[in-house]
Amino acid sequence: MNQVRQTYGAPDILVNNAGIGTFKAAGDFSPAEWEELMGTNLTGVFNFCRAVLPEFRRNPAGGQIVNISSLAGKNAFAGGAVYNASKFGLNGFTEALMLDYRQENIRVSLIAPGSVDTDFSPRSSGTGSTSWKIAPEDVAEAVLGVLHMPARTLVSLVELRPSKPKK
Repeated sequence: MNQVRQTYGAPDILVNNAGIGTFKAAGDFSPAEWEELMGTNLTGVFNFCRAVLPEFRRNPAGGQIVNISSLAGKNAFAGGAVYNASKFGLNGFTEALMLDYRQENIRVSLIAPGSVDTDFSPRSSGTGSTSWKIAPEDVAEAVLGVLHMPARTLVSLVELRPSKPKK
């Protein structure tokens, strides 16, 4: 936080968008793989939120946290038990964080996209604009939409889906 403050001034926005996906049956996960996935998808978000909250609380205008989750945080699927658990956890953490801090002008939002066209996992095609998946820039647009809402309005959840998924 010291480096951020020195370089850019006091932060007023945090977007947590780091995530990894490993997909296989839960019994096939090693404890190290569990720790890596949970560490990135859930503990990392906690650590960044914990670091920025004192900054936001000192600012009379508060701040905004946008956590990027996944529709897998409410829709479990075979081979996704550990990934699903990390995203279910992120969704619950985000909702509770919003309830804890909304009276202090700290808005917390969750964006849950479906399949995004990135090199995120072996399931991803990475084929760019020709893909049926959501384009990464569409997720960025959703983040900007949340950030540009008037202070009187809190967007708590945005779900994004491909408009024409594979049949």
